[in-house]
This record gives sequence, C-alpha cells and structure tokens, in this order.
Amino acid sequence: MNRYLQQLSQSHFSVIIGLFLLLISQSSWAETLSPTPLRLTSDSITKIELQDWVYANQNNDIETLSGLLQQPENTWKKLSTDQPYQIGIKNYWVSFSIFTPKDYLSRIIALDNPLLDSVKIYHLINGELVSTEIMGDTLPFKQRPLQSNIFLYPVNFEPGDTHTFYIKIDNKGSISLPLVLWSSNDLTQLTETKNLFSGMQIGLLLAICLFSLFIALASASYSYSYYCGYVLGLTILTATIHGVSFRYLWPQWPIVQQYIFIIIIPLTLGFSLMFTEKVLQLKYHNLKMLRICRIMAVISFGLTIIMPFMNYSSALYILAFVVLTISTILMAFSLIQAFSGQRNAPLYAIGRMGLMIGCIITGLIYLGLITVDLSPLIPIMIGLTFEVITMAAVLALRYNDERKAKFEFQKQTLEQAQKLRETREEALRNEAENSEKLEQMVQERTLELEITLRELNDVNQKLTEQNTIDSLTGVKNRSAFDRRLIAEGRISRRQQTPMSLLMLDIDKFKNINDQYGHLSGDHTIKTIANTLSEYVKRPTDLVSRFGGEEFAIILPCTDIEGALLVAEQIRQAISELVIVHNEHTIPVTVSIGISETIIDSDEHPMLLLEQADKALYQAKRGGRNKVCYYSLETEQI
Repeated sequence: MNRYLQQLSQSHFSVIIGLFLLLISQSSWAETLSPTPLRLTSDSITKIELQDWVYANQNNDIETLSGLLQQPENTWKKLSTDQPYQIGIKNYWVSFSIFTPKDYLSRIIALDNPLLDSVKIYHLINGELVSTEIMGDTLPFKQRPLQSNIFLYPVNFEPGDTHTFYIKIDNKGSISLPLVLWSSNDLTQLTETKNLFSGMQIGLLLAICLFSLFIALASASYSYSYYCGYVLGLTILTATIHGVSFRYLWPQWPIVQQYIFIIIIPLTLGFSLMFTEKVLQLKYHNLKMLRICRIMAVISFGLTIIMPFMNYSSALYILAFVVLTISTILMAFSLIQAFSGQRNAPLYAIGRMGLMIGCIITGLIYLGLITVDLSPLIPIMIGLTFEVITMAAVLALRYNDERKAKFEFQKQTLEQAQKLRETREEALRNEAENSEKLEQMVQERTLELEITLRELNDVNQKLTEQNTIDSLTGVKNRSAFDRRLIAEGRISRRQQTPMSLLMLDIDKFKNINDQYGHLSGDHTIKTIANTLSEYVKRPTDLVSRFGGEEFAIILPCTDIEGALLVAEQIRQAISELVIVHNEHTIPVTVSIGISETIIDSDEHPMLLLEQADKALYQAKRGGRNKVCYYSLETEQI
C-alpha cells in the first residue's frame, strides 16, 4: 500500500510539473511573440492590413494549441508578403496581437480566401483562451459565425485588453492569407462592391451560356452545344472561386466543394476541345489536327474521372500543366489555320492568346517569379472570360454568315419577282400605245414569262427536292423519312394493309473512319446508298439516310416474308461489294432489323420504328452481317 501511494504521489508530481512547465511556456511565449502588437484606437483607420503584425510558425508538425505554445521563439518568423504561393499544406500556424488602450471598439477580422479547407481560430484575451472557432470548406456553410463568402470573425475590444489570435490552416489548395481588420460598415460596402463585380462576371458567363443553349436548340448545331457546355463549366468554376457556389448551390455538401475544381476543369477543357474541332472545321481542313483534338478531349474527360482519386496537390499541378499544354497546342492550331486563310481562325487565335497570357501570369504568381496584389486565380479567370467573349463573337460571326447567305438567296428571289412585275407593267404600257404591235409583243413577252416561270418553278422544285434529299448520299433525308412514315402509316391504317420497316446500320463504321479516314467513310456511305436504291425500286418504297451510318427503308403493302426477302438481298449485295477509295479496298457489311405490322393508331408508326431498332440491336449482338425481325422473343432479349 505504501509503495502504491508512493507511485501515485510521483505520478501526481509529474503531472503538476508538466502543467507548471506548460504555464511557464505560455508565459514565455506571451513575452516573445507580441513585442509589437497592433495598437487599435477609435482614431485608427477602418481598414488595416494585418500582414505587418502576422507571424508564421515554421514547424508544420504541431496539431494542438498546447503543442504550439511550447515552441521556442526562433520557430516564429514574420509573415512575408512576397513569398511564393504554396499548394497544399497542413498545420500552418499564424498569430498576431491587437491591443486597445482606451476605447470600446467592434471590428471584424476577414480572411479573404474562400477556398480554404479548414480554419481554426483560437482567441485569447490577456493570455486566457476565450473562444475557439472552426470554419472552412470541409464544414457546412451555415456553421460559419458570419454568413459570408469569405471567412469572417467578429471581435469586441475593451480598454486595456490585449487580444492574441492563433490561426491554424489546413488546405489542399493555395495558401493565400490576406488578413484584414475591418469596421462593419466598410466591410459591408466592400462586400457589396465585390458581389456586384463577381455577379456581373457570373451573369455575363451565364447569359452567354443560355444564348448558346438557345441557339443550339434552334439550329441543332454541335458547335453551340459544345460551347454551351464549355461556358457552363467556366461559370461554375468562376462561382466557386468567388465562394458563390458553396454558399448558394451546395452549402450542405462540403464534399462537393473539395472536388469541384479537379472535376470541372478537365470537363470544361474537354468541351473546349470539341468546340474547337467544330468551329475551326478541322474535319474539312486538317484531319491530323482533328485526331489530336479528339485524343486530347478523351484525355480531358478521362482526367475528370481519375482526378478525384489522386492527391489533391498533385492533381492541381497536373491540371495546371494540362491546361497550359492544351492551350498552347490549340493556339498553335488556330494560328496555322489563320495563316491558311480559315475565316474563323484569327479571332479564335486572339481569344486563345488572352487565355494563354492569363495562364502564364497565374503560373508565374504561383512560382513566386512575379509579385502582385492579386489572387493567383484572377489572371486566368480574366483570360477565360476574355476567351469566352471572343468565342461568342466567333459563333456570332458564323451565325451571321449563315443568315446573310439565306438573306442573299431571298433577295435574289425578290429581284426575280420584281423583274417579273416590271415585265408585266411594260407589257400593259405597250398594249395601250399600239394594239397591233401589242399583240406581237404580248406573244413575245408571254413566251419570256412562261420561260421565266418555268425556270422559277424548276428552281422551287429543286429547292423543295434539296430540302428532302441527303446532301451526301442523294437519298431521302431524316425529315422526309419522318413525314413519309406518318403518311404511309395512315394509308396502312385506312386500307388495313401490312407495312414493313427496315433499319440498316453499317458494321464497325467507326473503324473505317479511323483506319481509312472520314472521306473514305463518306465514300462508303454513298456506295451503300446507291446499292439500296438499286434493290428498292417500287415507287411507293422509300430509302432514307436515318443518321450517320444508319439507313431506314419503308416498304408499304409488304408482309414479313417480302421484307425478309428484300433485306437478305440487300445484305448479300453489300457484303459482296468491292469498295475502293484512295487505293484502299474497304470491306463492309451491314446489319438489318425488320418490323412489320398493320397500323392501328397514329402512334403506331413510331412503335414500329422502335421495334425495327430493337431488331437491329439483336442483329448487332448476334455477330453483325445479319438480318433479324422483331418478335416478342426479341423484346424479351
């Protein structure tokens, strides 16, 4: 028992000694850390940059405040304002002190970096801990003491008090610590101004995004749809940098805030590459550039999936390298196309140049090679905004060119109509002057008018025919197919006659494009279209290009046996084709799906089309180069 009491006494003695040493270390720190605290009075300015009073601890292994207070004085150094930006750091401690000799004051400490993961503020008054506040992107937004895009901590000062603040920072991204002491009125004014400018930037991007979306829906243009995805990604990125996304879009999901950058940046880059391919028309001007763009797009979309599983700091460095590399390549492509005389390339190159300058300035700031009073992300965001506006101008010019071409055609038609009216008026005047001469002139003019009307009628018929003909293959296009499908469905329903539908798809057509080029692929599609026209000869039958490498054939008054016979003849004929293009022999086969029924409702033709597509899918799964018809077993498969 005595031995146990002796051990217990020794244990208590050790604890007391430890606490004593901790108090001594706290007292010693209070003497060494704050030789020059900020002296705050009612006459002080209402905005005070705290960098001159902030000290940073050089030891990044300290987890707790008690461990920090035991550090010697030489581990603390004054925070440098021109040090290089770091990406990713843990247990980064800074401290500063504020002394109020005679006034009661209310101030707000602002940490103007909305992208910090964890911010722990330990508030000591005259050496005693009075408050601990935890903020950051890893916590829900509502847990912040003041609901703001940036981190705010309100403080009330009383005469004779010395307030000491220890701030522990953990962040996977950039460590930028712009600490400012504000009065509430001035901070409110600044916040309103910043919100105005950030709102204008986000609103501009969102307006361009919606404009592109509406144009894409109205014109069915891939260029505008890809551009819409690109601008939407930039809008989300900008809103996240300003802290708006976390506050309004996902305030209860901090996990989204942690990964949004490394997901949205490569996704946006992928849409940018797809948009570049379309706007520079690389498919028609440079196939090598087209392949490079598509490879880089695949890499970008792949990074969207891979990045969340990587180390965050490493992912940021990789993304910076990828963005800079792809921007350089795209700018080189645009310059090459501009010198080649491509119309949209010069303005596109100007936009890319603005983005490149923003990327370079941001990179130099991160590396510490230049020192500016800006967030390192601002230059690249300005460059991106400039690029977005420039690309919108490129699309506007392209849309304007299309509109002018249409207007010119209408103008020519009106001029012809005007000439026709003038001819008639001249004929009437001549009739009033000389009836005998008029009869001869009327005959001549009538002949001219008939020829003109015949020419106009031919032009109108050609225009009508062009609207229903696929420009590549010469067979009917999708819109003509849709109208014909509805019309034949009504005839089948009225006359109770069977109607068959064939869906045909070229097997492994992507391999043909990749191996022999898109021109060879177009030649293959035209050859197959000619073959289909040879085997489908009835006036009521219709051969149409359904889309891409797919064709659709309507066979009115045809039962399943007849449809199978026609389909097998087509499949056999195409498999025996010898297609040669650019000294390459291209082997080709097709898969065909068939559906047949008697139409009984207005919706039934679309169901027949869906059934033919399912039969085509069955033919594909069955090994290709086959003919399959739809049945209940097909539905089950």
